Amino acid sequence: MAAVAALTVLASSGCASALAAPGSRPSGPDDGLHRFGQQKIIWHDCRTGPDDEIGGHLDAAGARCAEVTVPLDHARPDGPAIKVAISRLQAGDPGRRRGALLINPGGPGDPGRVYAPLLKEAEPALAARYDVIGMDSRFTGRSTPLNCHWPIGDYVLSTGHDRRGFDRTAARARDLASRCAGLREMLPHASARATARDMDVIRAALGEPKLSYLGGSYGTYLGAVYMQLFPHHADRFVLDSALDPAAAGPGYARPMGPYLAAALEKWAGWAARHHDRYRLGSTTARVLATVNRIDRAAARDPLRIGRHRVDTHLFPAILLFSLGRDSEQAYAGLASDLKVLNDAARGAEVAPTPSLEEGLTFLSSPETDGAGSARMAITCADGPASRDPGDYYRDIKAHRADEPLFGPLTRAMNLPCAFWPASPAEPPTRIRNDVPALIVGASGDPKTPYPGQRAMRRALSGSRMVTVRGAFRHLVSRVFTATPNACVDGAVHRYLLDGALPAGDTACPDVPVR
Repeated sequence: MAAVAALTVLASSGCASALAAPGSRPSGPDDGLHRFGQQKIIWHDCRTGPDDEIGGHLDAAGARCAEVTVPLDHARPDGPAIKVAISRLQAGDPGRRRGALLINPGGPGDPGRVYAPLLKEAEPALAARYDVIGMDSRFTGRSTPLNCHWPIGDYVLSTGHDRRGFDRTAARARDLASRCAGLREMLPHASARATARDMDVIRAALGEPKLSYLGGSYGTYLGAVYMQLFPHHADRFVLDSALDPAAAGPGYARPMGPYLAAALEKWAGWAARHHDRYRLGSTTARVLATVNRIDRAAARDPLRIGRHRVDTHLFPAILLFSLGRDSEQAYAGLASDLKVLNDAARGAEVAPTPSLEEGLTFLSSPETDGAGSARMAITCADGPASRDPGDYYRDIKAHRADEPLFGPLTRAMNLPCAFWPASPAEPPTRIRNDVPALIVGASGDPKTPYPGQRAMRRALSGSRMVTVRGAFRHLVSRVFTATPNACVDGAVHRYLLDGALPAGDTACPDVPVR
């Protein structure tokens, strides 16, 4: 019955062709998990049609693509199966090839196939020595996509300033969760544990005795789970901007508030030095007062930004998406957006900047590719969540004074998990091992705060940590950021190419923006 139900679920979401009934796979002497690792990978062109930009980019870079069959539930290898889409760029220097390097950009749930050519462009020395493997994690991208067809592009909104705003947000979260009820056969199996097991099937099917890895943000947790489950198959692992392993799941965003505020203050100092251009305030305090004034105006009456409306639920989310990049270009982009919002708060008729138009369109448009619902499915499957919405409100209220702008956003970001139609298939992984790894990050990271990075360092006792001091960015290695740091990249190269970890935890200087 479970297999039939899963077939029905995936057929209703347009994914039936990616699911194989148990009898459709050949049996061997070992009819369990072993046969998945013995499957033959069939490589083919990546582009699926004229509108497939990612596939076209992969083909242009010389990548090949494939689908690997994995169990929906690894505890039931004879049950339904799903397909995981991967890409491969073979090592540019075959004579010096040292293995396969899988890259994961985090999210959770950001498709990773496209990162094979991105790594080759950013790090040709690594691409010369490794077969670079990109993977769309299960239920994302082209890997049996999970799509609840939400009426909005993303679920990240603040609950606002009062109980009425919280209740509206909770009702919306309940509605979003209810739209995923038809996929409850899939939902329990969206966790990092399941994806880590998929990774090991991919490793085996590739014929690799070990797997190297470069993961960013949530991808660091996925990498740590793999190291915990498959320590003898983990080769050289680099974790960029590590997530606190104890915070993974529905509570991962709760600690962000103070660090987002610190990053906002850092940007405000830059904006004050450019007051003549953006007119947001001539001191850091005055710029922050402008930000608060915009928020209060949006709470009274939504701001008109071209065809869009920005209220107090949406405004902190705009800041969240912009913070975490501290380059001159990123700071200027945020200042330009806030100049438009400030003018609107004063009653002027305004048009959005191109970046603001893109962001507002995404946030207000119906979900098309399932990215938001897949991200929430992964989050809710990674750990238990309180089923009492009042717990979230009491948490926000307790931090209202010290986190007035971001607390109502980060402490309720994953509120749909309170109403989620399925429970995790298994408890979260406890990370505690001495497998070697290199952890890199920034001390002012607002999205994976530094205390959580240090917690990952302690959990992985065989690791070493390289920190960019004074940087307020999320992601620091060249493949993930537009603000690379030569000191960080040197450490990454020495480890991935030569196997040399630093003798101890070290720091790298930052090059501050002017």
